Amino acid sequence: MMHDRRRTLSSYLTDLLAGGRVSFTRDEAIAKLNTTPRGFLAAAKRLQDKHALINPRQGFYVVVPPQYLARGAPPPQWYINDLMKHEGHPYYVGLLKAAEIHGASHQAVMQFQTVTDKRMPKIRAGRSILTFFYRKDLEALKAAIIDHKTDTGFFRLSSPELTGLDLLRYMHVTGTIDSVATVLSDLGAKMKATELQKLAPVFERSVIQRLGYLLDFVRHSQAAEGLHAYLQSETVLPWVDLYPSKRSSKTRNPIERDTRWNVLVHRRPELDQ
Repeated sequence: MMHDRRRTLSSYLTDLLAGGRVSFTRDEAIAKLNTTPRGFLAAAKRLQDKHALINPRQGFYVVVPPQYLARGAPPPQWYINDLMKHEGHPYYVGLLKAAEIHGASHQAVMQFQTVTDKRMPKIRAGRSILTFFYRKDLEALKAAIIDHKTDTGFFRLSSPELTGLDLLRYMHVTGTIDSVATVLSDLGAKMKATELQKLAPVFERSVIQRLGYLLDFVRHSQAAEGLHAYLQSETVLPWVDLYPSKRSSKTRNPIERDTRWNVLVHRRPELDQ
């Protein structure tokens, strides 16, 4: 039971929404309402039962505005920055979700993909699924992470160049070579050769080779020049398969040996219409 009868958790949520916020922490609410942890949890449980509040991580809560009741939660981009601040770790929204935000996705992205230096399980928030991918050296990517405004503030977003490199680095979750090439056919127009060259040293050589080949394939060779310039410092450039596979490619003859990138192509990508 709340000690301060003049203010309830429900009215606190209303005030948050009026101020353009949708998330808060348990400790923040307890302090604002002058209540006990037990009292807060009881009040929060009642609102969760009414689907007006969700608790995606321990100690972190998200208000469900009336217009999002049917979806069970507001869009993750409204609260991802507060969530990661609560976790105390740097992050950026990336991969296919970043490509979609940059206007380079040909279909709806089903997961809200975030890269961070903490291993975190996926979160189901209403109809949304938040997935997290681990990378320890986020500081090295700082210059390629930008602020993107939302209705409730902002969130951290990978640049087009970082997005493209990540699509190849995390190809096991970004789809087929066809879908990646299709995204790059649009995203490549927003990439700058100089920015790709700056990022190249913190990515695996095979990622650089594959992205370079695909940018040439989708006719964004100008952007690819930054990656090609970086690879010129390699004394020996090993051959890599365009699409990494558990099956050995040594027994299969490639249909193309691209000597510009030293990429073996067993099947050329097909772009989605």
